[in-house]
Amino acid sequence: MAKTNNFLSTNTVVCPPELLRQAQAAPTPRVAIARAGAALPMEAARDATQAGIMEPVFTGERALIEAEADKLDWDISAFELIEAEGEEESGKAAAFACGEGRADVLMKGHLHTDVFMKSALNRDAGLRAGKRLVHIFHIGHPSGGALTISDAAVNVSPNMETRQDATREVVRLLHLLGNDRPKVAFLSATESVIPSVPSSVEASELAAWAKAEIADADFSGPLALDLILSPEAVATKKLMDDPVAGQADAIIVPDIVSGNAIFKSAVYMAGGCAAGIVMGAAVPILLTSRADPPAARMASAALAAIVTAANK
Repeated sequence: MAKTNNFLSTNTVVCPPELLRQAQAAPTPRVAIARAGAALPMEAARDATQAGIMEPVFTGERALIEAEADKLDWDISAFELIEAEGEEESGKAAAFACGEGRADVLMKGHLHTDVFMKSALNRDAGLRAGKRLVHIFHIGHPSGGALTISDAAVNVSPNMETRQDATREVVRLLHLLGNDRPKVAFLSATESVIPSVPSSVEASELAAWAKAEIADADFSGPLALDLILSPEAVATKKLMDDPVAGQADAIIVPDIVSGNAIFKSAVYMAGGCAAGIVMGAAVPILLTSRADPPAARMASAALAAIVTAANK
């Protein structure tokens, strides 16, 4: 018998209700699903369509798509289906549908991430917008509240310019979600600037830059994770005057390892629901994962609907 890990949450993950309500109040986006003919992308599309936050545009092998829809007892005859064979052609078809204005969101289906992102970045697809792509997780907690993290999935070791773009996109997203003045922390392992800890130096520089360049938000860095999340740690270290410490809405991380670890800790240990979205392209991009529960896929679709409405 497998040993139970007491650190893992047993909470049932649910899509944050306020996120879903905001998405349902927005115009329904057309979502191009790259290679949709598999159980997980079709279930996600069915659930989001029934919730009123998606109009699917299927790409891929017609027989596979229709077979999966039949398993769900879902009539998809009213939706566009673009026939394409294999991963590369399906990814290209979905990306071009977005670039041609036939869809508003690009969503990963049953294909490898590198193939999917190569399709999204294809110059002929028309999705490049002259900005860096950054991935953002917006993680809702079962008891309420949320934490936003960038970048935990796309940029492995983002340079300063990429983290600046991530900061802008995070603030924009939180404004769209109704947070009038988000509090953004720049992560390091310390609250002091220490030359031997490069992330602390960079966090200080990013905080100073953001305070000068981005309105209607508060910034602080460097901050270690306890000082980002814990008011008790803030009181112990006497940082009560810091406008972000202990009450951060968002974390800009120095590398993919720290971001990915924080994201998965919030999901697997705290039972959070993570909505993920790639910003910086002409349309929002959804990088779904086989490990995502249905609530997380729904939350990601909701986030895309909210961003699409703002883009229009």
